[in-house]
Amino acid sequence: MSRLGIAWVVLLVGCGQPGDGTTTGGADGDPAAGLAANDALSVYVVNYPLEYFAERIGGEHVDVRSPVPDGVSSASFSPDTDAIAALQSADLILLNGATFAKWVETTALPTTRTFDTSASFSDRYVTVENAVVHSHGPEGEHSHGETAVTTWLDPTLALEQARAIRDALAGARPDARADFDAGYESLAADLQALDERFEEITRDHLDVPLIASSSAFAYLARRYEWNVHTVPVDPDHALDDDGWHDLTHAIEDHAVRHVLWTKSPEGDTAARLESIGVGGIVFSPCTDRPAAGDYLSVMESNAATLVRTFADEP
Repeated sequence: MSRLGIAWVVLLVGCGQPGDGTTTGGADGDPAAGLAANDALSVYVVNYPLEYFAERIGGEHVDVRSPVPDGVSSASFSPDTDAIAALQSADLILLNGATFAKWVETTALPTTRTFDTSASFSDRYVTVENAVVHSHGPEGEHSHGETAVTTWLDPTLALEQARAIRDALAGARPDARADFDAGYESLAADLQALDERFEEITRDHLDVPLIASSSAFAYLARRYEWNVHTVPVDPDHALDDDGWHDLTHAIEDHAVRHVLWTKSPEGDTAARLESIGVGGIVFSPCTDRPAAGDYLSVMESNAATLVRTFADEP
């Protein structure tokens, strides 16, 4: 049974909505219509993890692009008319689902060429209450909140997204199915190894209480049964008095020694935490293309950070 100490609950979502991965292809129902056999598929993605997965699976058969300009976060990006035109001309558009890229809800995209890569587990989305919650366990206090978007941080869900990408590519280019299968199997082996690595690191530390500074860690915590309590804290801004009160109250309440961050916090937050004996764990969600390395190397770096964090735990 999961030991989530926050109000994370499974969100039941209806099936058959536009872009749920059940679409059949191009404007005439055939995703390969008008494509020469040697043309690379034009594939647009809404975040970097999908870009990495699509490139690993598609290889030379795909030209994977993002509408998000360099230096802009894909989590907050909203396309202009030029970006929308580029998307509408793509052979395939790969969505993350789980409410990532909310602009999709109000943008006219070609439904027969648009695929929601998380549709297969939409009944396992996690909602996060945007408040400090002092409860323990998934059957504890909960309420309706926002859907956590970082599905790809759970390698088992990332694997399902990769499978959806493989199937979408194969639907658009059936003659390359064997290559897509091979790319998928290679990626799947890496994701399964990553899952085993995370589980090995944390299996003996399930009782270690952690503060999560955002909902980014929801799927990780559920997968590996982390004892997590969430206190929304923006690492891009120094804590005000109310934020510091909420954070320290949760730390004292749960005897926390570590705070999970998506990036190093700005200002004096880290120093103030260190002064009360609390360290920071920077676990990058890799939502956008990293300055160095790739999705897998970033996740391996995250794993190494967890090893160092738990090294002095009983």
